[in-house]
Amino acid sequence: MNDEQQESMLAKIAGTVVALAAAWIAHKAINAAWKAASGHQPPTPDDEGDSGLGELVAAAAATGAVVAVSRVLATRGTKTFASRVNRNRLTAS
Repeated sequence: MNDEQQESMLAKIAGTVVALAAAWIAHKAINAAWKAASGHQPPTPDDEGDSGLGELVAAAAATGAVVAVSRVLATRGTKTFASRVNRNRLTAS
């Protein structure tokens, strides 16, 4: 494996780890915001009819949108960081 492939693999692994961490943090933030606004946790698939359809749709849409955006931003940020590190490494050599 050459240096470029190794760095590409490391960037992909780092991007995945950062994206998963960002998704987890976003999910926790949504849960906290939902609880602050409504007084209870957002509905989950395991709930037995405690929530109405509107609340289920709102919770799914909010959670999905925030998690997706945070993952995209984290992945892009990691890619930008990896390319900067690679560029600096190549110019230093």
